[in-house]
Amino acid sequence: MPGPTRGFLGRRRAAGDPRLPPGQYDAGSDWPVLTAEPTPRIAPETWSITVDGEVATPTTWTWDEAHALPSAEYRGDIHCVTTWSKFDTRFGGISVDSLLDVAQPTAEGRFVMATSKTGYTTNLPIEDVTGGKAWLVWEFDGKPLTAEHGGPVRMLVPHLYFWKSAKWISRITVLKRDQPGFWEQNGYHDRGDPWKQQRYQGD
Repeated sequence: MPGPTRGFLGRRRAAGDPRLPPGQYDAGSDWPVLTAEPTPRIAPETWSITVDGEVATPTTWTWDEAHALPSAEYRGDIHCVTTWSKFDTRFGGISVDSLLDVAQPTAEGRFVMATSKTGYTTNLPIEDVTGGKAWLVWEFDGKPLTAEHGGPVRMLVPHLYFWKSAKWISRITVLKRDQPGFWEQNGYHDRGDPWKQQRYQGD
């Protein structure tokens, strides 16, 4: 897989909306599909999510068990490193906090690695997935999330660039030390704050 391409900047539209981070354009009704691997087709009844690593109680939830947790919704904007932003999105699912409340990260658990069914990984500080900042979602605009957009379930971390919102999520591993995920090993920024334009290592 080639490294990040600074020339991949997408279409440009007039800026001016205060919701638009620097260097981004408003994608309007579009939702571009970008992925680092072939799209898997995962039957919901076979899907599960595991939280393990530096936790007191490693736990796995099936599709039905995850749906039995308190539901949560995100309404707001999303931003891709390839410079598109999409305003006023609506996702439904559960808060990552609901999973971590059960698994109970240890005091030494300071980072997480999100892993997809495909093997894709992305790393985040635990502060970026707690406190109502991250979700596991299976609905978009009231409809099941499509496979192309990460369905049946993807992670959603909307305050960071969208490569941090791992599609086809299957595992969240709590870590003592930060470890780079797939794109982070290939030159992308470790955190990816769109408001600081943290696209690449060194930004």
